[in-house]
Amino acid sequence: MENQTQIFGLRAIIEAVQSGKTIDKVFLQKGLNGELFNELESLLRTESINTSYVPVEKLNRLTKKNHQGAVAQISPVAFHDMESLVLKVIESGETPLFLLLDQLSDVRNFGAIIRTAECTGVHGVIIQKKGGAPVNGDTIKTSAGAVFKVPICKVDHIKDAVFYMQASGIRVVAATEKTNQTLYDVSFKEPTAIVMGSEGRGINPSILKVVDDKAKLPLLGEIESLNVSVACGAFLYEALRQRL
Repeated sequence: MENQTQIFGLRAIIEAVQSGKTIDKVFLQKGLNGELFNELESLLRTESINTSYVPVEKLNRLTKKNHQGAVAQISPVAFHDMESLVLKVIESGETPLFLLLDQLSDVRNFGAIIRTAECTGVHGVIIQKKGGAPVNGDTIKTSAGAVFKVPICKVDHIKDAVFYMQASGIRVVAATEKTNQTLYDVSFKEPTAIVMGSEGRGINPSILKVVDDKAKLPLLGEIESLNVSVACGAFLYEALRQRL
């Protein structure tokens, strides 16, 4: 799998970015310098590619090859343009159902969510360029291949996606416990985008301020929240139940 999902070496990564390869994340060695290294850094900033500075030991674990202080993870899927996708779904005459993932970081949760999204007719999954879980071999495995069937879009900020959905006549519903309303009180029959938050902190407060509606899952036990992929499944199947 290594050869299919990784590029290593400064010049190789620069050429991959310039040729338009879909790069998910680049790991750079902490404290490294030099002309080629600085050129790569500048290119990654210009292209808004997710970058992480790590100790050399981390890079050595990622590959046994001569990495020169840089390893890139290539995404196995091509990402879609969000605006084109939304337009295409609206023009198809179907009732749009989108999923917005705010900084979801666990790869297996991400894969499980994509699998459920494929089963419930979600038209597209929107993620943020930086800070979210990568689309890698683990994602493919836990999604049971659904990553190749559900369009995935990357945006600079989830808030941009919220505003675009709203401007396109799509209601944005946040899955959050910060409301008295349950998901059974909300209508998912009209065009809808559901926002799910990260495993640790949930949905960003600045996003909660701009959504159209909020809904929570009723919890009868003592634990305060469900795993995000399970919660997402409950929301998507309620949307599907209402639409059937």
